[in-house]
Amino acid sequence: MSGEEADKLAVALFSEILTADQLIRARLSRALPKGMELSHFIVLNYLAEHQDERTPAELARIFHVTRGAMTNTLNKLEWAGHIHVRPDWDDARRKRVSISGAGTRSRDAALSAIRPIMGSAVRDLGTDRVRAAIPVLREMRVRFASLGD
Repeated sequence: MSGEEADKLAVALFSEILTADQLIRARLSRALPKGMELSHFIVLNYLAEHQDERTPAELARIFHVTRGAMTNTLNKLEWAGHIHVRPDWDDARRKRVSISGAGTRSRDAALSAIRPIMGSAVRDLGTDRVRAAIPVLREMRVRFASLGD
């Protein structure tokens, strides 16, 4: 494949990924429970799956967002009672974040609302095709994450 053909293929691939990302985010956002933003769900889902406390800086790094953006999300989640934020007993300059019982219930409700959308997409595309796509998408994610900001 020539360099020009590879460039055209790259543009087509990234155009599809970016457009799909926008459409998926919009569709999932509409399905989430009232008042929940996609960023809220993503953080709650991470905290529910990992069950260990994180600092706001760690969460910002994990999600590749600024500390300010993460602080904004965490403030909203704390106000809603979905997370607990406590001082770090080892370093008073830091805070530790964990999911609350209400946060777990809210995450579960959100997951129930969006699971049919995701499941339908997988069934429509075909599970074999989705399984084949995941390694390529994962490798792209890992590659771009290793490049840093």
